[in-house]
Amino acid sequence: MLFQVIVFSLLGSVGAIAVSALLLLFPQGIRQVLVPCLISYATGTLLGAAFLGMIPSALSQAPAINVLATVLAGMVLFFVLEKLVLWRHCHEAECAVHGRAGPLILIGDAFHNFVDGVVIAAAFLTSIPLGIATALAVIAHEIPQEVGDFAILLDNGYGRVRALLLNGLSSAATLPGAVIAYFWLGETREAVPYILALSAASFIYIATADLIPGLHRQMTFAASLRQVLLLLAGIATIAFFRLGG
Repeated sequence: MLFQVIVFSLLGSVGAIAVSALLLLFPQGIRQVLVPCLISYATGTLLGAAFLGMIPSALSQAPAINVLATVLAGMVLFFVLEKLVLWRHCHEAECAVHGRAGPLILIGDAFHNFVDGVVIAAAFLTSIPLGIATALAVIAHEIPQEVGDFAILLDNGYGRVRALLLNGLSSAATLPGAVIAYFWLGETREAVPYILALSAASFIYIATADLIPGLHRQMTFAASLRQVLLLLAGIATIAFFRLGG
């Protein structure tokens, strides 16, 4: 089990960095088409992982009122964290958060990536299919974010190599988060459903507060249809791994 946790944590961090770095090699026009598509798909994976995986698993291990209260508390918590500029997943170079110093972006990303590691470990401790589905959702939403972060750092005067190294260090926080959570949650299993509930809250919050509002800026019928289909594809992917495993 620890092997799977480590492998999928690395895929969620190093894998996302590698893919996002490759995407930066594409011309700006192609990236402007690909990144919104990735965001639509990531939105579906996040919502699917939360509602088809994490919340049902948490409800099977703890009273419903406790689980749902934890999800609600998590939503409020992430709203507060966003106000403190720790959780923001903006995908535009012009947003207020990205107008701040590069180090602040990197610190916020490191914090979030550490939490992603905890999320992956808690999911694998519940079941391998849930772990795979959760890791996939993490990877899907990290790729477009890392593309945005690279662009921001480059705009702030960072060289390509330096931006890649710093983003890699920030993403590497996923692994210690996963390993620490694996051993801690292994000793305190009663905490697992509540970690899953908080994880579901984070996925729902990222999808609804950060990703979906950006998708609404594309108003054409073709763009809207593409977004819906990719969102459904994201949900279907999670359903395949979670319910078919």
